[in-house]
Amino acid sequence: MPAPVCVARIGAAHGVRGAVKLWTFTEDPLAVKDYGPLFTKDGGRRFEVAHVREAKDHLVATFKGVSTREEAERLNGIELYVPRERLPETDDDEYYHADLIGLAAVTTGDQPLGKVLAIHNFGAGDIIEIAPPQGATMMLPFTNAVVPTVDLAGGRVVVELPEEIEGEEPSQGRPRENTE
Repeated sequence: MPAPVCVARIGAAHGVRGAVKLWTFTEDPLAVKDYGPLFTKDGGRRFEVAHVREAKDHLVATFKGVSTREEAERLNGIELYVPRERLPETDDDEYYHADLIGLAAVTTGDQPLGKVLAIHNFGAGDIIEIAPPQGATMMLPFTNAVVPTVDLAGGRVVVELPEEIEGEEPSQGRPRENTE
């Protein structure tokens, strides 16, 4: 059975009647209300969306059975999941982040780079985080140019490493010139 997929994270309480800020990880943020009951990862708690509306950069939601600010405050930080079968099928060039986590990352020359640790979006597009066997993780743009192949069946992503990865020291060991 496929692992459940995280579709949202509950944020701070909003107002005094049990509403919370809700950060969704779905293409259509309001779709979170269409998936039926939401669960914690371990399945121990269940949440039903009673009402949801859009706010500036998140949703404001109320859950059945949560009617006070104090109850809402206790939910802060809880991630909400749905069974994979409740989600729509993806197109050929679309992937659920959960399907990518743990895949092997290799270069276009089939050299191992590590494993996919996470997919992030800090506002300027998706970033793939790769954990090598040793050392710091790599953060690369998750674009067709940098990740030309996602092979779910083969359990790997192929990465075309850019010439320079931000944060790396200059390759010649020369000090960087001060341009100010």
